[in-house]
Amino acid sequence: MKACVDIGGTKIAVSLNSGAGLELVGKRAEPTAKTGANDALAQQVIRMVDEASREIGVEPSTVQRVGVSSAGPFVLNAGLVELASPNICGGIAGPARGLPNDWMTAALEAPLRRRFTEGVRVENDAVSALEAERRWGALQGYEHCAYVTWSTGVGMGLCVDGRVLRGKNGNAGHGGHMFVSDNDDALCGCGNVGDLEALVAGNAVARRFGADAATLMQRARGGEAEATARVDELCRIMGRALYNITVVLDLRRISLGGSVFLHNQEYLLPRLQAQLAGKLPALTNGCELVPAGLGDRVGDYAALALLV
Repeated sequence: MKACVDIGGTKIAVSLNSGAGLELVGKRAEPTAKTGANDALAQQVIRMVDEASREIGVEPSTVQRVGVSSAGPFVLNAGLVELASPNICGGIAGPARGLPNDWMTAALEAPLRRRFTEGVRVENDAVSALEAERRWGALQGYEHCAYVTWSTGVGMGLCVDGRVLRGKNGNAGHGGHMFVSDNDDALCGCGNVGDLEALVAGNAVARRFGADAATLMQRARGGEAEATARVDELCRIMGRALYNITVVLDLRRISLGGSVFLHNQEYLLPRLQAQLAGKLPALTNGCELVPAGLGDRVGDYAALALLV
């Protein structure tokens, strides 16, 4: 039995897989721990895995492998991953960001290795989702592709010539922290003002406009002029980011996931496509944007993809 863990800025989801196909059992989710010592999140993961095991009648001590798909960025401490996520670690941007801790990092891999002795693999959640989409979803058979999540944060998993890009600390694809606009009215948890995530991420929408992303999208779909204008601007900014990775990496297909996108995909997809259409056709022609083939389960299968 293997444990599959999805760590986001809002929630942690845990499930188990027996190694027989894609079936996930014992699934549970909780808000992401953000108080206490900086290993609180790792201890939460361990507790949730143990509880999931008992729920399905499995002795927790027999679950000794775990795949972790996690929001980043990562830093390495003695070669082991710690999280420096702007949506989890309050010490990065300081009290103005409103997170209830002063962590600069959240210890993760070291505590997990003490519990899961047969194997721990931690990858950025967008990289993990990319692997899942290439194995089972909308990116099967594509060697020049990306997975982009538009959710609490904005993340990217990138693949060129069939090789997934990871970088020196496993942080390749942190496109949420690129600057794609001259707007400087929003503080990102990373400390940047006006980067992509600060402007369009789910938690940024609420801070900027006083309404959560779901409400804003609902109003826009209903034809409310102010909400429509705001969503169009969000798509213009997000579309610039998609254009940038398309022309830099010469991509063939981008799979889009995350709660903001997936819950509004019929409305958002043509608006995002319009930001690529006709712009430098030599580089953008032949690149298509598609919804994640695994839909809202991409996070579950992302962790599993790390263990197969």
